[in-house]
Amino acid sequence: DLDQLTSTNVPDAIALNRPLNLPQPLDEWRMLTVLRTLAAKNEIYRSYIGMGFHDCIVPGVIIRNMLQNAGWITSYTPYQPEISQGRLESLLNFQTMISDLTGLDVANASLLDEASACAEAMTLSCRATKRNVVLYDPYLHPQNIAVIQTRAKPLNITLEPFNVNDPNITRDVAGVIIQYPNTEGLIYDNIEAIVENAHENGALVTMACDPLSLCLLRSPGDLKADIAVGNAQRFGIPLGYGGPHPAFMSVAKTDNRNSLARLMPGRLVGVSRDAEGNQAYRLALQTREQHIRRDKATSNICTAQALLANMAAMYTIYHGPARLASIARTIHKSTAYLGQHLAENGVEIAHENYFDTLKCKPMNLTDFKVRAEEKKINVRYFDNSWVGVSLDETVLPEDLSDLLYLFNVDITARDIFQHIHETPSPLIGNSEHARRSSYLQHPVFNSHHSESQLVRYIKRLENKDVSLVHSMIPLGSCTMKLNASAELAPITWPKFSNIHPFAPSDQTKGYAQVFNDLERWLCELTGYDRFSLQPNSGANGEYAGLLAIRGYLESIDQKQRNICLIPMSAHGTNPASAQLAGFKVMPVESDRHGNINFKDLSAKIDKCKDNLAAIMVTYPSTHGVFESSIMDVCNKIHENGGQVYLDGANFNAQVGLCRPGDYGSDVSHLNLHKTFCIPHGGGGPGAGPIGVKCKLGKEGNFWKRNDRAIHKVARQSKIEEKVSRPFLVIRSKRNVTIR
Repeated sequence: DLDQLTSTNVPDAIALNRPLNLPQPLDEWRMLTVLRTLAAKNEIYRSYIGMGFHDCIVPGVIIRNMLQNAGWITSYTPYQPEISQGRLESLLNFQTMISDLTGLDVANASLLDEASACAEAMTLSCRATKRNVVLYDPYLHPQNIAVIQTRAKPLNITLEPFNVNDPNITRDVAGVIIQYPNTEGLIYDNIEAIVENAHENGALVTMACDPLSLCLLRSPGDLKADIAVGNAQRFGIPLGYGGPHPAFMSVAKTDNRNSLARLMPGRLVGVSRDAEGNQAYRLALQTREQHIRRDKATSNICTAQALLANMAAMYTIYHGPARLASIARTIHKSTAYLGQHLAENGVEIAHENYFDTLKCKPMNLTDFKVRAEEKKINVRYFDNSWVGVSLDETVLPEDLSDLLYLFNVDITARDIFQHIHETPSPLIGNSEHARRSSYLQHPVFNSHHSESQLVRYIKRLENKDVSLVHSMIPLGSCTMKLNASAELAPITWPKFSNIHPFAPSDQTKGYAQVFNDLERWLCELTGYDRFSLQPNSGANGEYAGLLAIRGYLESIDQKQRNICLIPMSAHGTNPASAQLAGFKVMPVESDRHGNINFKDLSAKIDKCKDNLAAIMVTYPSTHGVFESSIMDVCNKIHENGGQVYLDGANFNAQVGLCRPGDYGSDVSHLNLHKTFCIPHGGGGPGAGPIGVKCKLGKEGNFWKRNDRAIHKVARQSKIEEKVSRPFLVIRSKRNVTIR
């Protein structure tokens, strides 16, 4: 009797005794009809905006056999290696790919997005050097700058831009972050000198790089960098209006202990031996991670982008080093052809050394915009009448002809096809920037280049694992939900998947309606007043929610409040996120049943009430219990000036039964991959939108309402208020990215 089960377990004081104000449910056929109507409101332009996001060709064999394959999308994080050997091998392939391309020794098995990867590199540099000054290239992608600025503030990291041509790196500098190529497309001539200067002063160098460009460009390792970060989106991952995409980090082996690898965020797959001496894969160096080290962890990252990392690995395996190099050369040749003919026709080109991006100055910007609208083309508009054009794998001679037309240059696609191979290219030949080292030499990248070969390899790995194809995965709050086949089809529809995150808002009206509806429904389900869909994982949702609390306290002149109470039974991300948001963690004892020890809670509150900022509490508890004291806990915190962060990991147990916003919580994140059926993909993607009560959602209290994103977006002029949702810049994270 479900009603009796509910009444027995959910305290009467918090039970919801009214129907929810939500639309009537739809069957799958009607749902798909509604989604087609919404998709039709989005407009697909050819987007050459760049800024770290590029269109690409997703091989059909990967779509069918991985992206829409329940055997890959429904598996859980591979904490149990004996039932995870297939996806662990695939993630090791991803790590090997990144390690080879970046020329660094150790790579992790994905991060959430490039912007937050830059922030992770910043904190790694500070941790490794025990310093707190970081210099950054002012020509990082703007979302990268926005995110590192947000991450730096609560950690008291001094963040300063530096002149790449005349760096002033002193002994107090922990690290230097360089974009390679930079956001305008320029490849710097003096990176080796910067690296040498940094190392002479004991600082680490991070390069934020495009992995496809590294098929032609010298690798960060060859340039002696210590850390590389970036986004592997153009390795067969759809734009998706900004995500999810697999970011990465790789590090050099700087000493015998491999110290940087021990400080890395995210998961590492290692090679080991089983009890019978056979080669086996497992997660390595887990003592770095939040589920073990809690507030001492290297990062709060839990869910990453495993499914997308696996897709990128399979894209690399499918093409192999030769075809990847050919794709990179074709993109570069096309860019060089475009640059040459623009220059010959009087268009000013800002930089001589580039891979795929040109910064150009049209002779008549007004005429240029009219022609761009006529051809349905998006480019990047800078503040000073310059435009940026970034080419990609999908560009054909017809596209180049249309791009030239925007600048009033008339060359037919036939002429382009016949002569493009004659174009001199900055990176091909004897360029000082050209890569000389080999990469992707492992047999796995040189064995599966046909559809039949790749299908067999994908299936061989899939058959080693346990997923919902085989059984339940009864892991409490992380129990996987049905990932219906009907839900998987729309994510591949072009009008959802081929939208650039910086596309103008008048091209994304369908997405806007999806977001507005979802925000409204989540508010009704939770009792909160506002929602941000920006955070792209539960851990980033925690971080965003805690920053909202921090911003609120600062707005009411309560900056001294910096203590966050966390029950001992809480998930490890809670203390890790609190530390990252600049709070001091004070643990609260649990009783023998795993419930909050109210006596100890009261004692801890009395001890720190003048500095109490918040409590983080999971409900139902990590042990699955609806604690009857939850309202008393919330009231006690509020009476002493604190805020209540309710971890929404277990919200699946509350839907329709009770609402956190009604019984005293001020902010929560929701794990959409737990409660709302997003595929977990063996460790990501996930999504962690946050809901807040109105006091935390006021303009100026960190919650910056900009296209419903929770942060101040650093956007280039004319890119139309668009740091898209998936793409988070939580002034801390999205650039925390979200989808």
